[in-house]
Amino acid sequence: MSSEHSPSFQRPRARVLSDRLAEPRRLIQFVGGPRQAGKTTLVQQVMNGMVTPCLYASADEPAVRDTAWLSAQWERAREMAADSGRAGAILAIDEVQKVTGWSETVKRLWDEDTRNGRPLRVVLLGSAPLLMQRGLTESLAGRFETIHLGHWSFAEMRDAFGWNLETYLYFGGYPGAAHLIKDPARWRSFVVNSMIETTIARDVLLMSRIEKPALLRRLFELGCRYSGQILSYTKMLGQLQDAGNTVTLAHYLDLLGGAGMLTGLQKYAGKAVRQRGSSPKLQVLNTALMTAQSGLSPQEARADGEFRGRLVESAVGAHLANAAAGGVCELFYWRERSREVDFVLRAGRVVVAIEVKSGRAPDAFPGLADFAAAFRPKRTLIVGGDGIALEEFLTRPVEHWLQA
Repeated sequence: MSSEHSPSFQRPRARVLSDRLAEPRRLIQFVGGPRQAGKTTLVQQVMNGMVTPCLYASADEPAVRDTAWLSAQWERAREMAADSGRAGAILAIDEVQKVTGWSETVKRLWDEDTRNGRPLRVVLLGSAPLLMQRGLTESLAGRFETIHLGHWSFAEMRDAFGWNLETYLYFGGYPGAAHLIKDPARWRSFVVNSMIETTIARDVLLMSRIEKPALLRRLFELGCRYSGQILSYTKMLGQLQDAGNTVTLAHYLDLLGGAGMLTGLQKYAGKAVRQRGSSPKLQVLNTALMTAQSGLSPQEARADGEFRGRLVESAVGAHLANAAAGGVCELFYWRERSREVDFVLRAGRVVVAIEVKSGRAPDAFPGLADFAAAFRPKRTLIVGGDGIALEEFLTRPVEHWLQA
């Protein structure tokens, strides 16, 4: 993604990194999120705006990257910190998960600097979230904090590229593919081959042992096709024509969610203990994942009422799910017999119930009144129809809707 097409780094999530790096050395900053979310561009923009000397290095190069390379970059940054006195220096390592044994090396070097009082601040970037999280929690516990960069929102794509709502619904939140939208066929090919396939092959399949990679791929395709719908694991297995088990599917959904692609929302149960085996509501984290595999052109997608309805619901769900992935809230759905609430947000003691009027035939009757009687949420919202306009809902951050 070229920086000339990127919004200023003063976007709220980038301001967090800028503010933290301006502080005295305290914790390692881990910038994580799905591929093509603009992590590299954002960090480089932040560093370019800093007075403090900065060193950026990427492990995503053809040459072999090992712990000796990582140590060498660290030593370069240490020299910069020594030369700048109290101002110290900032070191950013991109794609750090590609360095075998990176977390143990970072721990050793960070602890050495802590003992010696070196004013070196460190930023780590990674595109394999679960793999990164494993290294952070196992080796670097108590030494880091996370800045999550999810898929770009409607407001970000509008401000960066001048998109309207219809453009965003179809093309989603991939800034790196925005220059291709005038040729939808080329755009779809790019998303499928360079984003979906790359994420599954390089991130998901390398995170842990996957006994059935073909099943994982089919599960992802199924999730995109049924995004916004509740589907039991048993029905999924029937659709996938596989003799696997529900535990495997739940695990694969977790992996896809960790990669920022597809998640399975659990049923809201108030204070009661939720059963992990409840039927999940499938939800893409970027509507581009649906449209790129649908084979429909933008015009065909708008003309197909059922598909567009699912696209609208999925856009709302993706907006909420990306916020949940960033720790803003927890996200659920609710259904009891024939009554359903599309999305339930929970942040501490605040609960918000949301119904989406997308124009497509619902699978169950609206259940806001029943949910309100049972759980007494702080707010109940209707998005679309005679409620909050879809464009307004997607423009505002999720934190806004959690306020009283």
